[in-house]
Amino acid sequence: MFLLPKYNSFFIFLLITSFLPILIFSISKILALVSSKGPEKLTSYESGIEPMGDAWIQFQIRYYMFALVFVIFDIETVFLYPWAMSFSYLGLSAFIEALVFIFILVIGLIYAWRKGALEWS
Repeated sequence: MFLLPKYNSFFIFLLITSFLPILIFSISKILALVSSKGPEKLTSYESGIEPMGDAWIQFQIRYYMFALVFVIFDIETVFLYPWAMSFSYLGLSAFIEALVFIFILVIGLIYAWRKGALEWS
């Protein structure tokens, strides 16, 4: 009647997956303490070229906006694929809902286009 013994392998897996990151981070910390941090180790590496300027620079917001628009339309295809695969079973109401979903995304695309989020210059 009691099903807990059937979960023994799950609890062992849970124990291992909880212990393994702690072990890996501990080993990493020990190895980091052993290695010396000289001036060469603290500089940034740029393809063998001596770094110029500060490593902390500000990026323009347009890169993030471009990536955000890409992610939004990438997620659109992820949501539309299962709908397209089961289109014959869903009927007219699902078709109308998909049209509303696509319409909202097109409005977002027009908004991003007019704000200049898609220009890379």
